Amino acid sequence: MNISDAKLREDRLVFYCKDVARLDEELDSFLELSSARCALLIDCEGHLVTRRGDAAQDAVESLSALTAGSFAATRQMAQMLGEEHFNTLFHQGAQQSIQVSLVGGRTLLAILWDGRTNLGLVRFYATETVKRLVCVFDELSQRAPEPNDEKISDDFGSAAAAALDDLF
Repeated sequence: MNISDAKLREDRLVFYCKDVARLDEELDSFLELSSARCALLIDCEGHLVTRRGDAAQDAVESLSALTAGSFAATRQMAQMLGEEHFNTLFHQGAQQSIQVSLVGGRTLLAILWDGRTNLGLVRFYATETVKRLVCVFDELSQRAPEPNDEKISDDFGSAAAAALDDLF
C-alpha cells in the first residue's frame, strides 16, 4: 500500500521543527500578554504538539490526552443539543483553571492559569491567539514539504498512548 505524502499531510498533522518554532512564538506572545501559566497545543487525538510556560513536566502527556478526551465528550454533548461543537471549554478550580479552545478543526489550545491573571484577560487574548494559530495552520497546510525539513520524531504519538496506558 503506497500512500502519497500529500494524502498523509491531509489526514494527519505533520510538523517540522521550524513549524513548531512558529507555533511557540504565538504561544509565547499569548503568555506574555495574558499572564497565564502555560499554553499547550494538542492535536484532537491527544498528542502534545508543543507547550510553553510552566506546567507539571511529568503530567503533560497525560493532561494532553485527557484534554482531548474531554473535548471529544463535550463535542458529543454539543451535538445532542443541536450544536456542531462548542468552541471553548472552561474549568475553574480553587487554585488553578483551564480553558480549552478549538483551533481550526484538528487542534486544541489548552491554557492553564492561576491567581496571577483573570478569566477576562485569558479569554480575550486566547480568542486572538486562536485566530493567529488558524492562519499559521492554513499556511502550513498549503505549503509543500521541503526535502531537508527536519521532522519531529516518528515515535511522537507513542508518548500519548503510553501515558494513557499508565493512567488507566
